[in-house]
Amino acid sequence: MKKYKVGVIGATGMVGQRFVTLIAQHPWFELTEVAASSRSAGKKYEDAVKGRWAMEAAIPDCAKGMIVKSAEEDIGDITKNVDFVFSAVNMKKDEIKALEEAYAKAECPVVSNNSAHRWTEDVPMVVPEINPDHIDIIPSQRRRLGTKRGFIAVKSNCSLQSYVPALHPLRDEFNPTKVLVCTYQAISGAGKTFETFPEIIDNVIPFISGEEEKSEQEPLKLWGTIENGKIVPANSPSITAQCFRVPCSDGHMAAVFVSFEKKPTEEEILSRWSSFSSVPQKLNLPSAPKQFIHYFEEQDRPQTKLDRNLENGMAISVGRLRPDSQYDYKFVCLSHNTLRGAAGGGILLAELLCAKGYMD
Repeated sequence: MKKYKVGVIGATGMVGQRFVTLIAQHPWFELTEVAASSRSAGKKYEDAVKGRWAMEAAIPDCAKGMIVKSAEEDIGDITKNVDFVFSAVNMKKDEIKALEEAYAKAECPVVSNNSAHRWTEDVPMVVPEINPDHIDIIPSQRRRLGTKRGFIAVKSNCSLQSYVPALHPLRDEFNPTKVLVCTYQAISGAGKTFETFPEIIDNVIPFISGEEEKSEQEPLKLWGTIENGKIVPANSPSITAQCFRVPCSDGHMAAVFVSFEKKPTEEEILSRWSSFSSVPQKLNLPSAPKQFIHYFEEQDRPQTKLDRNLENGMAISVGRLRPDSQYDYKFVCLSHNTLRGAAGGGILLAELLCAKGYMD
């Protein structure tokens, strides 16, 4: 695989920092540009993130001396030096939509962590193990944008990437009809650390703006179909969600309750989870976990602190499968929200797009 030159817009925020650290050690990608708001533009990257570097690893040497450009004002300079960009900007939704379309129209593909384009009908929202075929909508999007190379692809919300992967292998035969999910989400999902979010210590906050709607609706787009140049969301299952912010640094946990049209046995569910493999595994993409879904037999697993980094934070952990008195079954899921759920998921999506020729 050739080396792709990539940029990160929104490189100084927490997800942007995660993108930078992952790209620095990536076998296919070379970090060429970093961009952020006008406040950071013109500074060396290490100076722009001074005092707010949130990663455990040090700032990569390849990024320290890079001059941060303006994500909005330097589009021409950025796009001429990269094959594509990752977007992790922190702006108003309409501003993000306009900015990402500006990059796409400059013939620069955009892989976005942002929610702004998730409901644009011809923008694929992809979890690579679940709906890799949705990237086939890109030619339709290019026709709308009037581009040859440029397009936008997005990843889904971080919270649903803990539990949707566990439901997905059960859809074709058993058809989940009704799902209740409660998510317990780490503070890094809000771009916070314990130093910048002291009010979360010894506390749980039972509200995350917009999160419940995303958790209920985005899975239906993931499970949707491409029809006449648009992605049409699935009609089922019916999902209801409650989302809590909890005092964990990283890792989103979900308590899941599910009923089926055709109720499987516990053994059938476990077999589907253990045997599930998809396109990223078949293509041997660099960031793909070897085993996407890991089931723990122990009653007290998965645990956020112990299991969030499973397979470099790209695997899904599941446990406590058992019958329920109101639904057919209940179980617990866990994913790393800034790896699988954010930057790592974006990297994996970009790998899929490269392998399928969309970045050439």
